[in-house]
Amino acid sequence: MDVGALLKSLIYVISSSLLYPVLFLLVLLTLWILIYSGSFFAEWLERLRLARYPSEELPQMIKQGNHRNVFSHRVNSYVDHLRRVLGKGNQPTEAEIENIIQEKSLSIWKSLDRLKIVVRIGPGLGLIGTLIPMGTGLAALGQGDMTKLSSDLVIAFTTTVVGLAVGIMAYFFYTIKRSWAEEDVKNIELATEILAGKVLEEKDSAVL
Repeated sequence: MDVGALLKSLIYVISSSLLYPVLFLLVLLTLWILIYSGSFFAEWLERLRLARYPSEELPQMIKQGNHRNVFSHRVNSYVDHLRRVLGKGNQPTEAEIENIIQEKSLSIWKSLDRLKIVVRIGPGLGLIGTLIPMGTGLAALGQGDMTKLSSDLVIAFTTTVVGLAVGIMAYFFYTIKRSWAEEDVKNIELATEILAGKVLEEKDSAVL
């Protein structure tokens, strides 16, 4: 029994069987990135309409509650939640406030994880979808089957294009969304420092 031939046959079967799952995943990623682009441009339009003020005016605007047209909906929802927490009878401790801001920041960064995965997976699937048909195409070339070779080459090049296109779009979205996330986290920390800092100072002075 030729072990080498058996291993080659197994690898060939495994490689060939991966083609259709790879094509299916590329189709799913393409549909997902198209749907995601809709939400991305919706958020882009929202941020485009935000008013711009000097940074030194933001603390006073947060204290007065005039920040609705300055911050994104994500920051505004956090500020509203923080005001409700601070407005309750039992004032939160510094650790509780720190936990609130950390959870919100973590959720913002975790929202970028899917884009980071697609940035890596898209080109990788495109490469796999290129190499598998190239192997079967070369086998067909050895048998003189030019029709099979041409169809395999078409699949190989189109999967490369789709995988790279998905990866490029995901990287573009990730880069922009990361800058938005950094801005939101900065504004969240500023709002927490202003709103919760005053409450904690009053609490400390009352204890003293």
